[in-house]
Amino acid sequence: MQFGFLTRLVLGAGVFLGSAGAVMATAPDRSLRPVLRSETVGVQVASVRPVLRPSVQADIAAPDVVPANARFEAWIRSFKTRVVRQGISQSVVDRAFRGVSYNADVVRRDRNQSEFTKTLWEYLDSAASDSRVKNGKAALRKHKRKLEAIERKYGVEKEVVVAVWGLESAYGAVRGDTPIIEALATLAFDGRRGKFFEAQLIAALKILQNGDTTSNRMVGSWAGAMGHTQFIPTSYLAFAVDFTGDGKRDIWSDDPSDALASTAAYLKRSGWRTGQPWGVEVTLPRGFNYALANRKIKKMPSDWASLGVRRADGTALKNYGSASLLLPAGSKGAAFLIFKNFDAIERYNAADAYVIGVGHLSDRINGGGKIKSRWPREDRALTFSERKELQRRLTAAGFDTVKVDGKIGPLTIDAVRAYQRSIGVEPDGYASLTILKKLR
Repeated sequence: MQFGFLTRLVLGAGVFLGSAGAVMATAPDRSLRPVLRSETVGVQVASVRPVLRPSVQADIAAPDVVPANARFEAWIRSFKTRVVRQGISQSVVDRAFRGVSYNADVVRRDRNQSEFTKTLWEYLDSAASDSRVKNGKAALRKHKRKLEAIERKYGVEKEVVVAVWGLESAYGAVRGDTPIIEALATLAFDGRRGKFFEAQLIAALKILQNGDTTSNRMVGSWAGAMGHTQFIPTSYLAFAVDFTGDGKRDIWSDDPSDALASTAAYLKRSGWRTGQPWGVEVTLPRGFNYALANRKIKKMPSDWASLGVRRADGTALKNYGSASLLLPAGSKGAAFLIFKNFDAIERYNAADAYVIGVGHLSDRINGGGKIKSRWPREDRALTFSERKELQRRLTAAGFDTVKVDGKIGPLTIDAVRAYQRSIGVEPDGYASLTILKKLR
């Protein structure tokens, strides 16, 4: 749900817990959420974390002394004055900031986000692991009636809602316990993206003013994501719903009803089409034109079939609507025809790995099998510096990527394809270590 400010996977050990906290399964399970689009091979993302001001960096480098707290308190006084002028009541503001202090741990965690170099197949090994599938089926059985009611109201299949729940918080087991007001205030004060986090902080205060929860209950991730399906405050204000009818949109409760319905409402408003798959795994014929693997190129499944594209499970391609071809690991990995519902999940989280993870997990919870194609497991993901090197070397060789930013987007993919054609290899646009070595 627009978690573009996060650049890590949320990994928390846990088991599936029921709404009353009872252990429902003992298999290990972890929340798992990549958050920026990776257009190469999974969750290779460049960090966009806030850059601390030099004075604050010096403070954080010496963890025994945090003189930033005095400046933070001055910032809070100024901020409180501003938000009261914007219509947040003084009493709400005072209660929300009672006991709030500069949270150096939040800043450390923000600064220490390691650059993820997991491949898509490594991510999916966890996202759709046997234990996560088992726990997802248990969650579906336990909450079947409410999930069916949510599906009837919003038209979003219950297995998809459960899959989002599974990836965001391990079915409610890993929701986070960081005070949201303190975390967002710290990030708004410290970060390069201060305006973004300040907007989230104001939204959090509006939630408190609306009476949906209290500041003591408003906990979540250190970066401001909350509840069973990890809404940030602005997304909560835009999409959260009161499904239980108690007058509160309570995504923090052990009862996941409001959170699951809010997720369905979000997907519905993002263009979800009932009965359409997110995507289907396909096989490609020998000699296939890999230039057709482009999100902008859309064809009806019957037209893809006329080009020799077949469902990997051997069944006929149904005309669910126009689809584009996605090759997340180039010609050596799985291929997918992706439909409009891929875009809807993408609105929830813009990483291709996440969308495939939700889609595949939902398929497996619904009784589907594992991905049939082999992955190039001998490959490793490029690091951020290697992706920049790839772009520099492509441009120097006459295949201009336009930018050297470490982000493998359409321009870089086109440049890779052009280079591949020049050396007589499959022009699948896959930015791999093999291509970088050839450029070297």
